[in-house]
Amino acid sequence: MHIVTGGAGFIGSAMVWKLNQMGIDDILVVDNLSTSEKWNNLVGLRYEDYLHRDQFLKLILGGDDPFETTAVIHMGACSSTTERDADFLMDNNYRYTQYVCRHCLAHEARLINASSAATYGEGEWGFNDDHEGIDRLRPLNMYGYSKQLFDLWAKKGGMLDRIVSLKFFNVFGSNEYHKDDMRSVICKAHKQILETGKLKLFKSYREEYPDGGQKRDFVYIKDCVDIMAWFLENPDKNGIFNIGTGNARTWNDLANAVFAAMGREPVIEYIPMPESIRDKYQYFTQANMDKLAAAGCDVAMTSLEDGAADYVQNYLDSSNPYLSSR
Repeated sequence: MHIVTGGAGFIGSAMVWKLNQMGIDDILVVDNLSTSEKWNNLVGLRYEDYLHRDQFLKLILGGDDPFETTAVIHMGACSSTTERDADFLMDNNYRYTQYVCRHCLAHEARLINASSAATYGEGEWGFNDDHEGIDRLRPLNMYGYSKQLFDLWAKKGGMLDRIVSLKFFNVFGSNEYHKDDMRSVICKAHKQILETGKLKLFKSYREEYPDGGQKRDFVYIKDCVDIMAWFLENPDKNGIFNIGTGNARTWNDLANAVFAAMGREPVIEYIPMPESIRDKYQYFTQANMDKLAAAGCDVAMTSLEDGAADYVQNYLDSSNPYLSSR
């Protein structure tokens, strides 16, 4: 069975969609639906069963494998970069991932884990996914640190040649509607432009970056799941890998792409950045994609403009905007 933790979430549900496209539906979805709207991401998808994350953990801690696990795509985590409860992140992101990893290794199952580009901090050591250098990385928030801790634990235990840990950069695309403030700027921008006719972006507080000139590596969700599918089909490829485009683009570029996708002229207003995040703000991220290319992955990455056009016109503008409807 293929197990997708966080399977009702953004990347997780998109991966269930991708597995369905591959003809795979022996899938266990693990998540915490609670009172959220995440359940909408599952409508129309094919999977065998659903388990609450606590039930799943209890079962794998027993040491047996009642699921006959083929692979675990572990996307389940708190992804909020502003989460302040460090103990919660230690348990939910770091410790839980250790248990999932041990389960996979004990039962010779494939593990594809979600790490994060937040582990790179300000990028003072670059954005190179060579795991030999991960010890010196200094994340800027507790979320990034919780992801970093697992990668360090896996490295220390000599596990990185048996698992995959993917450092996702700025992912955008369908099925993120439940994420509230953690939705991508494209998702927020579409709503804001419809309501006000303009888009607000943060001012810059560094001379080398103009307002809206801060840069990110924006990566489309469909490319992410294509890469994860490639790792499923190539179980001999293991280690830490970046998932981005390798091409940093400005927030202004993103704004222009959204306005173009909506058939409108850009109207951008620059607003003060909250003081609470000014000293933790990443001004530049750009994935080094050489390692993934050297591994033989041939997934062609979608440009920001093409990804924004597909997302806006085929999902955000749709009355049924979920991947499962496609």
